[in-house]
Amino acid sequence: MENKPAEAIDVFKQYILKSSDITEEKFSVLTPLLKSRRVAKGQFLLQAGDICKSSFFTAKGILRSYTIDSSGKEHIIQFAPENWLSSDRSSAFFNEPSLLYIDAVEDSEVVFIEHAFFEELSKSSSNFSTFNTISLHHHIKQIQNRVNLLLGATAEERYLDFIKLYPQLTMRVPQWMIASYLGITPESLSRIRKELYRK
Repeated sequence: MENKPAEAIDVFKQYILKSSDITEEKFSVLTPLLKSRRVAKGQFLLQAGDICKSSFFTAKGILRSYTIDSSGKEHIIQFAPENWLSSDRSSAFFNEPSLLYIDAVEDSEVVFIEHAFFEELSKSSSNFSTFNTISLHHHIKQIQNRVNLLLGATAEERYLDFIKLYPQLTMRVPQWMIASYLGITPESLSRIRKELYRK
């Protein structure tokens, strides 16, 4: 992966400055813990079996997190478009091999963030520490909602929730990936889209 000029880190900086009371000077001190890279479509940032050493901020493009079952079928867990963070928190926190794959859905510009960055930021900014805690709880809430939808909602309800969560992705992400995220076949997704259009 080739190095990308500082624009991606500038986008990440604005994201951090909006969510904390950290100064630009303090951010500059922590920039050695960041690397910005251009990631080609289909290129991996994390593979199952690796220890997750970074979090990934999407400055441009889309990432996806997914698992592969014993039959080779992919199950997409999350998409991460612009201004989203992705990682395998479990692997990072417990230092265990990841169960996830993370790759680029389209050519992307990504900031690789060492875990120490967030630790140092939390020490320097109580505002960011609060933001980080709230973000973690939102992440847990989102996972719980996703589990509930997969267990009890209709395929149409799941698709409508996808549109609400990712309003810009329906035309950017291949339909088979959306179907994988929803836990349905591409044919079922096509049928749902047609039915919604008729409504």
